[in-house]
Amino acid sequence: MMANKWMPIALGDRELPGWLTGVVLLLARCWVALVFFNAGWLKLTSWDSTLYLFEFEYQVPLLPWLWAAWLGTAAELVLPLLLLAGLLIRPVALLLSGFNIMAVISYPALWAGGFHDHQLWGWMLLTLVIWGGGSLSLDSWLSRRRG
Repeated sequence: MMANKWMPIALGDRELPGWLTGVVLLLARCWVALVFFNAGWLKLTSWDSTLYLFEFEYQVPLLPWLWAAWLGTAAELVLPLLLLAGLLIRPVALLLSGFNIMAVISYPALWAGGFHDHQLWGWMLLTLVIWGGGSLSLDSWLSRRRG
């Protein structure tokens, strides 16, 4: 597992047990998935407000506001499910990292109250990009099954 390669650096000569690494990575996956899924669910259930925010409040670069609303909502609903399942962890975490950065850039009002949350989620996602989903993920199970 890639995580074990980096653990001795952080802990000196001691190593973190593999199962504990898997639990920590699972916790990070669940935490971030819950946050993003809840945000997507809120966008979906209050679609008129979502459209208003994307048209007048959010300053999403590169995309028309309507596309940004649809793609953002879809990403916040689908990608967290892959995180929870532990499937395609690194690409999904990388996509959510980009999504997280775009949220901070496109909504300047966020800086006052939610920037620290976005930093925490960014660190969790970066951890998943580097280490993967850990032993408690479908990626790990599929890797072991292939040989």
